[in-house]
Amino acid sequence: MGIVIRDTSVMTVDKENRIIENTNVYIHGNKIIHIGSEYDGFEGDIVINGKNKLLMPGLINAHTHLGMSLFRNYADDLPLFDWLSKKIWPLEAKLNKQDIYWGSLLSMAEMIETGTTSFCDMYFLMDEVVRGMEESGIRGVLTRGIIEDKNDPDSKLNDSISLYKRYDNGLDGRIKVMLAPHGVYTNSPEYLMRISDLAKELNTGIHIHLSETKQEVEDCYRQFGRSPVKHSYELGLFENHTLAAHCVHLSDEDIEILLDNNVYPVNNPGSNLKLASGFAPIDKMIKKGIKVALGTDGASSNNNLNLFKEMNLAALINKAVNLDALSVSANDAIRMATINGAYALNWVDEIGSIEVGKKADLILIDLNGINYYPRHNLESQIAYSSNGKDVHTVIIDGKIVYKDKEFTTIDIEKVKYMADCQIKDLLKR
Repeated sequence: MGIVIRDTSVMTVDKENRIIENTNVYIHGNKIIHIGSEYDGFEGDIVINGKNKLLMPGLINAHTHLGMSLFRNYADDLPLFDWLSKKIWPLEAKLNKQDIYWGSLLSMAEMIETGTTSFCDMYFLMDEVVRGMEESGIRGVLTRGIIEDKNDPDSKLNDSISLYKRYDNGLDGRIKVMLAPHGVYTNSPEYLMRISDLAKELNTGIHIHLSETKQEVEDCYRQFGRSPVKHSYELGLFENHTLAAHCVHLSDEDIEILLDNNVYPVNNPGSNLKLASGFAPIDKMIKKGIKVALGTDGASSNNNLNLFKEMNLAALINKAVNLDALSVSANDAIRMATINGAYALNWVDEIGSIEVGKKADLILIDLNGINYYPRHNLESQIAYSSNGKDVHTVIIDGKIVYKDKEFTTIDIEKVKYMADCQIKDLLKR
């Protein structure tokens, strides 16, 4: 199958950070094969008019909990540990396969509609997430969240092994599987070392919540005499490719450890604001050369999965926190949502930028809205003026999954109806 996107502007997000005006992009199968003028001998089965549109790499949500969309607006205005222990965990204990399937598919639809083409999900009953991925066409990293159960310590590790063996590189390469210890406060040091050893055995990565709250850091110092970052490092977790969600409360020593070990922090500004977790030192990490990615967290604590909103927050918050208008530029925020996310998901050779040979995970932004006039700087417009609802077309792995603001793979009315039915049923259990 061939697709040609004609007469469009392209934001490459490659090393040169180019904006190419009035050009064409050619897709054969699932890859970009040419960017520029006419490509001799190529006849696209599908031709998309890109006039007055911007072609970008698909956005990458590097930390989320897809099934939690069922809890959107269910437990708001609470501190993190009350939110988890009194509201979320009791209801999560009652979740079944249908809940996870419809909740995850609802999340996938919301992400696609707002320009996200890849995600990293930490949750459970991951077979149901795979069902949603198969239907929607989205790309993702699956990580079965692991909270140590001392009465049955092997069960969740076995789940993760099974998940890896069945699905890693599945759906024509659209799935990766990593291991996901929930955090240093929900797993003992011995158990974290077991998870680290298993990641090495499987040759895969680690996805963990790290230094999200002040309480987490204080408790870790009280119990182990060191920060969660240093604790994880001393236990050997960072000997694996590591994606670390939140990284809010960091010392200068923590930042050096993350840098020296190529750990990929994931900023979740909307969730951190809502749960009053604090302000991550994003500017300091970026200036050190750390590739900070961007995530939404779950819809239960955000309360949406719109990465355009997170880009905007990431840029604005850091300027105010640092009292520096140069802190976290528009370009920084865009890279957090694209190429840095690809690094975090260990997928940078295939996605995250628009380059010949990379996978065709692309989004077209409609630039005809009032918010795009007058046009001075496209990067600034994306970071400061855009909205996820401006997404016109979404292509994942060379397939159109959303076109002219309509889903091509998902029956969205059925998804909305079923998600509503599932949460009503869950609340009665």
